[in-house]
Formats: sequence, structure tokens, C-alpha cells
Amino acid sequence: MSELRDTGARYEMEEAGLTSYADYRRQDGTLYIDYVYAPPALRGSGASGRLMTAVATEARQKGLSIVPICGFAAVWLQRNREFADLVR
Repeated sequence: MSELRDTGARYEMEEAGLTSYADYRRQDGTLYIDYVYAPPALRGSGASGRLMTAVATEARQKGLSIVPICGFAAVWLQRNREFADLVR
């Protein structure tokens, strides 16, 4: 597993030579997570959850709130209550 990379429009993490990502928009202190993707070979391995943990941790460090547009991101944030304070 690699470090979280921020391309300016996408957060990315590499595992086993494959890249999972979360497309986002940032506006007025809010991080809108539009889409979360994991390659088929990583699905079921927890890769998307590890990505979301890294994204939410970074949002907290930067003082951003999160609006999950993506269904996966919304469910993940509901299940991971330690990040509930970030959800707007």
C-alpha cells in the first residue's frame, strides 16, 4: 500500500501495482467526493476503505468537511462513525 496522492482532482493510492482513487471537488472548505473506484482485482480486499480512511484523515487535518456524492463514500462514512463530524 502506498501513500495518499492528491492530483488536484483525484486522491489516489496504489496497492499491488494497481491504483484505487476518489474523484473530488473542493469548494469553500468542503470536499465533495464524487466517485470512489477500486480495480476489480482489489475489490473485496478493503482497498476502497483504506483509501477512504486516508481521504477522511486528510480532510480532518486540513479542516475540510465532506459531502459524499458517491454512494460508496456515503455508506462508508455512515459506518465509520469516527469521521461523522466531517460529514456536512
